[in-house]
Amino acid sequence: MVVCPGPTNFWGAAFPACRLSWYRTSCKKAGGLNYMTETTQQLSLSQQKAIALFKAIEDRGLIIPGKTEQQLCNEIVQIAAKDFGATNHWGKKIVRTGINTLEPYVADPDNLVIKEEDILFFDFHPVFEGWEADLGRTYVLGTDPLKHKIKNDVEAAWQEGNAWYFKQKELTGAAFFNYATDLAKRYGYEFGNAIAGHIIGKFPHEQPDDPNDLCLDVHPDNHTDILQPDKDGNKRHWILELHFVDRENNVGAFFEQLLKEDDVQR
Repeated sequence: MVVCPGPTNFWGAAFPACRLSWYRTSCKKAGGLNYMTETTQQLSLSQQKAIALFKAIEDRGLIIPGKTEQQLCNEIVQIAAKDFGATNHWGKKIVRTGINTLEPYVADPDNLVIKEEDILFFDFHPVFEGWEADLGRTYVLGTDPLKHKIKNDVEAAWQEGNAWYFKQKELTGAAFFNYATDLAKRYGYEFGNAIAGHIIGKFPHEQPDDPNDLCLDVHPDNHTDILQPDKDGNKRHWILELHFVDRENNVGAFFEQLLKEDDVQR
């Protein structure tokens, strides 16, 4: 029996050759596989694998009403184990639906049944061959325009945030958090989480010497420059996570992934 959330092992199978071919071709077009650091390459590849996993969930028609969040969560982990091999995943509740989409990451809400016309999101943290991915996506069942709007808005806002990040020469975690909350307000929503991102890397990613230090989170109390290298002089890689909440209509949406300059829409 698969229990989720909690540590499992899922990655070992070869990544589909067609996607590897696409990835390598893209790198060559950008100037060769060596144009990125190993870390950037590995994190980009891990994210592509996570995207492929989410697509497999959609293609198999598993996001449907009538099952609980926990049931869908278990199906995600089972497909990850069966079709993508075996490694670890980290994080908390993978699936949130309905009113639970308003809840922040730290909350442990009840296990809800997915309903007709629901909005739901995934927040999954798989580890592929020792490298982390952190992916968040929102799904809408039915045709409710408000739910489709918040889904589209959080995705568009993330693209804005990604482009803005790569224009900065100095950036504190607090300034980036304030930017994310202002972005939510500009789109007409409340920002729904205590942080707007964090570092990512080889599992387990870098931790501060003081566990109470927020220097590796996009948090309002982090006043250090997050663009600075780590203590070994290596570039840090950051996740931007946007959680938009419409409390008047009891809906929330979530979008999260690795900040990447080649994802900037020009």
